[in-house]
Amino acid sequence: MAKLLNRLGLWSAAHPWRVILGWIAVILVAGIGFLVGFRGLAGAFDIPGLASSQVVEELEGELPEFAGANGTIVFQREDGEALDETQRAAISALAADAASLPDVAMVVDPFAAEQSRAAQLQQLVDARAQLDAGQQQLDAGRGQLTAGQQQLDEARQQLETAIAAAPAGPVLDGLGAQLDALSAQLERLSAQQAQLDAQQGELDAARAQLADGERMVELADPIRVISQDGSTALVSIAFAESRLTLSDAAKSAVVAHFTEAPIEGVEVAVSTEISQGVPQIIGVGELVGLLIAAIVLGVMLRTLVGALIPLGIAVSAVAVSMLSTMAFSGLVPLAVVTPVLGVMLGLAVGIDYALFIINRHRKQLMAGTPLTESIGLATGTAGNAVVFAGTTVIVALLALNVTGIPFLGIMGNIGAVAILAAVLIAITMTPALLGLAGMRIISRKQRARLAESGPLATGGGAGLPATASSPTALRPMSWWRAIITIVASIAVLVVVALPALQMRVGLPGGESEPQGSLSERAYAITDAEFGAGTNGPLLVVATSREALDGAALVAHQLDVAEAISAVPDVVAVAPVATSDTGELTAFQVLPVEGPNAESTADLVRALRGLELADGTSLGVTGQAAINIDISERLLEVLPIYLAVVVGLSLLIMIVVFRSLLVPIIATGGFILSLFATYGATVAVFQWGWGADLLGLSATGPILNFLPIILIGILFGLAMDYQLFLSTGMREAYTHGTPARLAVTRGFRAGRSVVIAAGLIMVSIFGGFVFAESTMIRSLGFGLAVGILFDAFIVRVLLMPALMHVLGRAAWWLPRWLDRIVPNVDVEGASLERATGPRGA
Repeated sequence: MAKLLNRLGLWSAAHPWRVILGWIAVILVAGIGFLVGFRGLAGAFDIPGLASSQVVEELEGELPEFAGANGTIVFQREDGEALDETQRAAISALAADAASLPDVAMVVDPFAAEQSRAAQLQQLVDARAQLDAGQQQLDAGRGQLTAGQQQLDEARQQLETAIAAAPAGPVLDGLGAQLDALSAQLERLSAQQAQLDAQQGELDAARAQLADGERMVELADPIRVISQDGSTALVSIAFAESRLTLSDAAKSAVVAHFTEAPIEGVEVAVSTEISQGVPQIIGVGELVGLLIAAIVLGVMLRTLVGALIPLGIAVSAVAVSMLSTMAFSGLVPLAVVTPVLGVMLGLAVGIDYALFIINRHRKQLMAGTPLTESIGLATGTAGNAVVFAGTTVIVALLALNVTGIPFLGIMGNIGAVAILAAVLIAITMTPALLGLAGMRIISRKQRARLAESGPLATGGGAGLPATASSPTALRPMSWWRAIITIVASIAVLVVVALPALQMRVGLPGGESEPQGSLSERAYAITDAEFGAGTNGPLLVVATSREALDGAALVAHQLDVAEAISAVPDVVAVAPVATSDTGELTAFQVLPVEGPNAESTADLVRALRGLELADGTSLGVTGQAAINIDISERLLEVLPIYLAVVVGLSLLIMIVVFRSLLVPIIATGGFILSLFATYGATVAVFQWGWGADLLGLSATGPILNFLPIILIGILFGLAMDYQLFLSTGMREAYTHGTPARLAVTRGFRAGRSVVIAAGLIMVSIFGGFVFAESTMIRSLGFGLAVGILFDAFIVRVLLMPALMHVLGRAAWWLPRWLDRIVPNVDVEGASLERATGPRGA
């Protein structure tokens, strides 16, 4: 590989414009593909087979109007008074006109809904009054019947006494006729009594139905669309498309419709489900990060040309990877955060990979290697390490597919494409640009020193100048310093990692969005006026064993509602729809707390485990339930993915360094820095420590896929730094330098470029901490602190100290394993031997 890259570097340096124009052509083709194939980004995440997703599939067949995406428009009068008639009319007009917007299936006018609710309440009141009046009539009739019965009974007793005393004859016959007539009256009275009893039964049944209705209203009472004081109204929007397929254009049209024509004295806010669109990829923070990276490059390389080359490589890598991958958005759903992740990786590794090659080239020039030969040698040695390091990152990102979670696999694939583009451009365009730059890649002072004093001698490998090989300069680290460094480094990482024990994951909602944004205001107003649960209502679907209608259906709905309301943390429950077959009923359920609260997750699990006496089964969906399911599934696959990555790390490091202990050190250090990253992220984004410094208005759970994404990316980047430091140590050791001295030599040869690369990555990732989207903020923060911990604590402090303590044992490998492990020659030693002693 090193010799092949050497030839590639020489050819690129000899034909720079062919290489540059070739990559420009690739960018243009990718751009055309983007213009033709880009179909937008998915604003939601999903995992096949989730319990909530299965309920949505059931709704698509039975109640399709409840299977699509939905959101809320919040109107609040600014002075806190009740909305007046003019304002209400304007809101109703906007709601009516919104029904014609693209993909909008249904719009609920809050004032019409409130009128309907009030009418239903009045119907209940009127029905109660009618039942009471009917009961009074029945009671009056029953009283009359009772009085008549008493009179007839007395008359009959008198007749029977008279008959007993009367002699036979006409008188007795007359009394008998009177008795018969009286008996007939008694029979008629009994019939009237039976009729009254039947009416009483009907009245009791109606009263029971009315009581059921009143109880249902009582259970649903907290569900409101107009606040108690009348100052706030909620317009509900239901879309025909699902949350996964709903286009950003459709959401933007709804936002524009309700916000572009403001109502005087009324604030308008939009829930996250509608207002959250494609985030801004490059903002002020990101540009500041690039500026800091440019300053670091300028300070290290001391030339403008040298600083511009890595930036050009990085921008080219981003252009190629992002344009080409987003061209397939019509075929593969890409999450909104995917392009941002690609930009982060493309910029960071593009700069770093070019810097590694340039740094090697500069050292070789100062050592007297001819320009063209140096470009080829740098591409064959440092470029070989770049290819191997990039391959490590690519493998780690592609391994996200083993989680079985489609959107994670796609994100990993897109990230891998960004890394691949950075590697290919680094090993081709970097030598081409170095060929054009010539000797200007080193500063004027260095060129003057080279002309006056000649090249610097090198010795012992690792490209370290001989002037640094004096006993004072290369004295190995002392034992006590190594032990103190090890203990202090591990202690710091462990302490920082402690908050990770309380990590909660979820999908940040409106409460975590920038203060004053449409989604943050919608969440805050809804929370204050309607309760936290209104921001995360659950949709519970009850499926009965048989078709129901009429009174049986109402009784069934009440039974289910009563069972649901008895579950802790339920504020309100109301039936919202029933399928045509009468077998499926959908209920809206309001939890006590918001969608990201632990109690809401507990409630979802409790509802799914609820057993009803008639065998009715319950399913739970809604945005809150879907997010809870996704978060739980991601936590389930986290240990599996971590085990895969750790296994890859050990195997790759054994092959690269032909050692057992170096891979263990590298992998252990990665795990320490990873959990320290988790701890720092929890402390800031979940606990709120230092949140004001980052402009975070609120805290919440950690982005649910962040822990897994951090594993893949940080593992790859950590192995990059491990490679660029440890290869120098191994190179010095294989050249005959004593083990502990080789650690010092290799570390000093590579520390400047690793420190610079670390600073650049922290700057690039840190720039995204100030993005508008909370998801991007947490991702940028996690990557920035992860690199900070791994590069500056693990690789620069802990790893060299452990290597010093281990000495020669660090490079031990069992003979049987040594025979089967291939020699990959990452440091390009074979190429150096083939080209002679110059340019070490």
